Amino acid sequence: MLLEDSCHCIAVRFSLHSHTPYPYADCYCSICRKTAGSGGSGIFLLGLAETLKIEGDENITRYQAKMDDGSVSPAERSFCNRCGSQLWLFDPRWPEHLHPFASAFDTPLPKPPAFLDNFLSSRSPWTVPHEGGAIEQLDGPYSVGMEDWHRQRGLWVE
Repeated sequence: MLLEDSCHCIAVRFSLHSHTPYPYADCYCSICRKTAGSGGSGIFLLGLAETLKIEGDENITRYQAKMDDGSVSPAERSFCNRCGSQLWLFDPRWPEHLHPFASAFDTPLPKPPAFLDNFLSSRSPWTVPHEGGAIEQLDGPYSVGMEDWHRQRGLWVE
């Protein structure tokens, strides 16, 4: 499925293909909360990195988060340097994938049948985890792979 995306000010537009267009998880870790400027980030989509097309690359800033142990994450978060919109996360440990943030999509994404909430101990007290439909609530990294989650539920799109 072709997904078309942009930042708020439209200085950056990008598109990529994905087999996993259901954003099924919210991450409440401090990195996702603070870089998103919200309670958490709707991520957990896999885009095919080789299909990424960008307009406005000069308006992109990349950020590598500092981890609790003082190390720097190898993952790069890309943002529009004009309006601050989150665009995607790229981790060189899995170079075939790109993880676009659901908030950047202009293409309507389908509603997932269930959700996963993770890093719950890091969430702000004012946020409310999903109720009733959550498939899993975790206090750490997700335990269900993105591809596996979509395939198990018949949501893998060719």
